[in-house]
Amino acid sequence: GLPTTAGCPSYAYDPPVDAPAVARLKAAGAVVLGSTNMDQFATGLVGTRSPYGAVHSAHHPDRISGGSSSGSAVAVALGVADLALGTDTAGSGRVPAAFNGIVGLKPTRGLVPTDGVVPACATLDCVSVFARTLPEAELALALIATPPGREAPHRAPGPWRIAVP
Repeated sequence: GLPTTAGCPSYAYDPPVDAPAVARLKAAGAVVLGSTNMDQFATGLVGTRSPYGAVHSAHHPDRISGGSSSGSAVAVALGVADLALGTDTAGSGRVPAAFNGIVGLKPTRGLVPTDGVVPACATLDCVSVFARTLPEAELALALIATPPGREAPHRAPGPWRIAVP
């Protein structure tokens, strides 16, 4: 029900169906609020390459937001949405999450269908998840990776071990 633009007004079209990741979240009770701004055709890691205007850092408006899926990260960081989807081909889901102080999760390629994703590089693209906490990101991933009619795996959150190089 929302036009897809990939950050380019002349590219805009109305998809005939929801992408599987969106449909699975909606089936689980998620309410879609809208679509977010991004670097045009996912061609940057700064969040400023859009004819709709630059996406600024959620916490420091004078700084960049960090990537082509930056609008999704900023919406979560500002509390506009509990979670958001993006794409991650070369960091677009992880860099803006780090720049805005939230969780960015890049699933293993193929775990979540990329049908409906405007490809930056079809062999490397994947649907990424933005959330405020790791348990929220894990739940969202379980939902978008599980086909309708099958039960999402129930994993107990934590304890988490995180390695920082």
